[in-house]
Amino acid sequence: MNDIKNYDTFEKIEQIHKGWSSDKKYYIETVTNEKMLLRIADISEYDKKKSEFAMMKRLAECGIPMSQPVDFGICDNGNSVYSLFVWCVGEDAEIILPKMTETEQYVLGLKSGQILRKIHHIPPPIEQEDWGIRFNRKTDNKIKNYLGCGIKIDDDDKIITYLKENRHLLDSRAQCFQHGDYHVGNMIISPEGELSIIDFNRNDYGDPWEEFNRIVWSAAISPHFATGQLNGYFNGRPPEEFFKLLAFYISSNMMSSIPWAIPFGEKDVAVMINQAKDVLTWYDGMKNPVPTWYLEDFYFQSINEFTFNFSTN
Repeated sequence: MNDIKNYDTFEKIEQIHKGWSSDKKYYIETVTNEKMLLRIADISEYDKKKSEFAMMKRLAECGIPMSQPVDFGICDNGNSVYSLFVWCVGEDAEIILPKMTETEQYVLGLKSGQILRKIHHIPPPIEQEDWGIRFNRKTDNKIKNYLGCGIKIDDDDKIITYLKENRHLLDSRAQCFQHGDYHVGNMIISPEGELSIIDFNRNDYGDPWEEFNRIVWSAAISPHFATGQLNGYFNGRPPEEFFKLLAFYISSNMMSSIPWAIPFGEKDVAVMINQAKDVLTWYDGMKNPVPTWYLEDFYFQSINEFTFNFSTN
């Protein structure tokens, strides 16, 4: 690490253990009190990390509220690659949201949806594989791996049936750049109440609507935030086709989440099984594509500087 540019200005270095990334992450404070995020990966990931850093610079230039990219290079005598970013000051959204009013949660959800729509303006590479072909193949593999993993979700037949009966929804879907892990666990709320997006390391290209497959984590923390995110993205209620496709993507994720969790132990497997139960409840056993956490009857209105919230119930 000591061969990183300006390493001699690093006054405080604390390793960050949160998250699933294989990157080593560090909180940095410099002698001039600048706060930074340092990510270090194996040199074998150089091309991937270089592309990721370039994309983050592009997103920052588009005005996305995020960890601003600062520097990129090779360290550890050529064995590692590093990326340095400005630290997003604040706390995790998943911690702060439950302490906020329903209206505040909803408004931040609106902002997250608007931010995501801006992220999705970046087009895919010209040679990108057809989405229907690609995701049908992924779905086949997810079902196969789930059936062979030895752990079962109650009423899994309802999820599998929904997937089989709705594959046609994947046809002719446009693609774009994706954050890859867009949910409240990768969002920061500043002391001023502003939202920032972090952890773009799972970025990919695909159907923009597939990006919402992680919304289950946000909905579990705050249905108002999750509702706001959808309404902010679509500038109103999402179309019915979106809800059907979202149910497909979430169902597909449920299939892969169980075998994915097994290496991490029983605790993580239990988390995924409980989430699958929640999903089946939200979708009434996959009979209703509009999840129960989507609050059709919640509205908010701002008049001058005063904000009011109300529901139809």
